[in-house]
Amino acid sequence: MSIFSRFSDIINANINSILDKAEDPEKMVRLIIQEMEETLVEVRTQSAKLIADKKEIARKVEKTRKESDDWESKAAVALSKGREDLARAALREKTNALEESNALAMDLEQIESNLQKLSADIGQLQTKLTDAKTRQKALILRGKTAQSRMGVKRQLHDVDIDGAMSRFDTYERKLDDMEGEIESYDLGQQSLSNEIADLESNEKVDAELAALKARLSGNGESAK
Repeated sequence: MSIFSRFSDIINANINSILDKAEDPEKMVRLIIQEMEETLVEVRTQSAKLIADKKEIARKVEKTRKESDDWESKAAVALSKGREDLARAALREKTNALEESNALAMDLEQIESNLQKLSADIGQLQTKLTDAKTRQKALILRGKTAQSRMGVKRQLHDVDIDGAMSRFDTYERKLDDMEGEIESYDLGQQSLSNEIADLESNEKVDAELAALKARLSGNGESAK
């Protein structure tokens, strides 16, 4: 079992599934990241404590094994001096030291196992955290884009486009009317040069008319 089993739901969680069910995915991913980061702090604290415990127990194992060897040596000395009673007592102390050493060694193995599991859990949590942060960036970008689009949609909804275009057409028609009125003032108010040009044109017409009459008159007399 994980040494921080109460966080197993985070480690084993499918982030996609969590976000799909969330009403506010961006808020949810922020909470996931915050909890993961807090978990990492706690896990590293526990890891540091286990490493310290491991070193302390390793020293005790070494110390009790040395004591066991020392008691065996003392038992041998006592037996060589004919003190079997002391030798028995020394061997009992040796046995006690050895049992304590073996118990500590088992504790040491358990701590080592917990450290390995802890390291694996940290690795999984780091992967989840990296994934969550990547998704957070994508969600923030999508959120900003959606907000911008929503703003445009709301503006278009609030503004009466058809009414605005209708007013534009009305204004354009008013300009047409004003321009027509201006042009009407110019009608019948020819400039001096235009009047003179008209006189010159009339003189040419009169000359051509007189010439035509003369020709027609001459043709009539010839026929007689």
